[in-house]
Amino acid sequence: MAAPDSVKPFSSEEVQRILHHLQQPAVFMNMTRDWPVLHWTAEHLSGCLGDKLVRFRLGRKEETNTPLFETQCSYVEATLAHFLSWTRGQAGTHVGPFLEYPKSEYWAYADYKYIAMLFQDQPSMFEDVKWSEFGFDGRNGRESTLWIGTEGANTPCHLDSYGCNLVLQVQGRKRWHLFPPDDTVNLYPTRIPYEESSVFSQVDVLHPDLRRFPAFQAVRPHIVTLQPGQVLYVPRHWWHYVESVDPITVSVNSWIELEVDDVARVSEAVTKAVVCAIKSTPSDDNTDDWLNPTEEGVPSHHENMQYVNLAVRASAQRQRGLCHSRLTRPVKRDSRGQIRTGSDLVGGSVPFSVPFGRHLAAVRCQQEDLPDARAVMTKGVEVSSDTAPRTELASAARLHQGRHECSLTQGRPPCDCADGLSEDSKGDYEEPIHTRITTNDLLDCLVHPDVIAHVTKLLVERHTGSHRTTPPSSL
Repeated sequence: MAAPDSVKPFSSEEVQRILHHLQQPAVFMNMTRDWPVLHWTAEHLSGCLGDKLVRFRLGRKEETNTPLFETQCSYVEATLAHFLSWTRGQAGTHVGPFLEYPKSEYWAYADYKYIAMLFQDQPSMFEDVKWSEFGFDGRNGRESTLWIGTEGANTPCHLDSYGCNLVLQVQGRKRWHLFPPDDTVNLYPTRIPYEESSVFSQVDVLHPDLRRFPAFQAVRPHIVTLQPGQVLYVPRHWWHYVESVDPITVSVNSWIELEVDDVARVSEAVTKAVVCAIKSTPSDDNTDDWLNPTEEGVPSHHENMQYVNLAVRASAQRQRGLCHSRLTRPVKRDSRGQIRTGSDLVGGSVPFSVPFGRHLAAVRCQQEDLPDARAVMTKGVEVSSDTAPRTELASAARLHQGRHECSLTQGRPPCDCADGLSEDSKGDYEEPIHTRITTNDLLDCLVHPDVIAHVTKLLVERHTGSHRTTPPSSL
């Protein structure tokens, strides 16, 4: 008879089918109870790594109305023993380079730590992570990253350009603020700081400046606090802001590309070429620290254009292959004679319903009815306690809105005046305020997702020759 811990609520095949149909973030419970990685506390990892230095990012705890990007943080190289001594309030040589950063003023985060590099001399540790049980054969800790932080440690709100994420919480709790892809316009995307695989939001989602970003009021946050042993699924292109809520947190993240997205690769290649070309050009207002520390360096324009050509060629070839397969592959129809789509064919013709319940919980939108959300979420997924972050967002919105003389409407400036004039507290109209357009302002417009999507379409059409007969669609 199988031991209780060996019985999983879903088989690897069932998980794959669930992931294929999930359209929103969800939390898997009781899938990792026998994974050795659950012993990877910060104390355990300190013993495994010994004197090995780890890079920590440090940020101030002070509240601002702007995101604290990684380019604005401080960095130290220290051992996990130094880190643990610092979190316990010790001083002197016990905390190493953390000595210059009072714990009362700073949080610390060891993020983006590739397990394959951290434990390259201890490869047996890779097997402690068993993503194969989620249907990804052969995937383990080698293809994962390790994240270790203190309370308040966070990553700015961003979306990942490629694939989806599976996140296992090991120690402590992390709160995830997730926003659907449709909220992109309300989150004011930016590519500065630049990171090839990420698009950042200009908004501090916990303390939004609604005078600058009025459309943020329309966002639909999905908030969940992830507990140890639980796995969060973050679908492709979902925005997320992550904060540690316990003194020490440890999590393991695996980024997974479920299918090759050549269009996304063309978009990223175009973005990279434009950003590097403009930001590498000396000018008086082009002096900011624009390259994210996770990037290894600035490639030459020649290298970037080679990347663009390779990506466009691959996308065009795949499109031609898809067209050919549609012409040659037999069409499958249902009992009514309707053509069956790919999603209908996964796992058979029977319609699939995601089995939400005690082992799988949907991360629901905080604007939905809370009793319904509580009915779906089970013990350990803190939906009820996550009404607090939602209330903070709402309170911040009301606070900032109360300071305005004119109402804020989605996508419009603070004053909806047809002539572009502003109204002062006395009801008199002032001349419009003209601000100087900076290099970053220009860049934000050039690499806006809508603009890049249109350029990508034109480049692929140009490569295939279809632009000769088909006029480009308007933006």
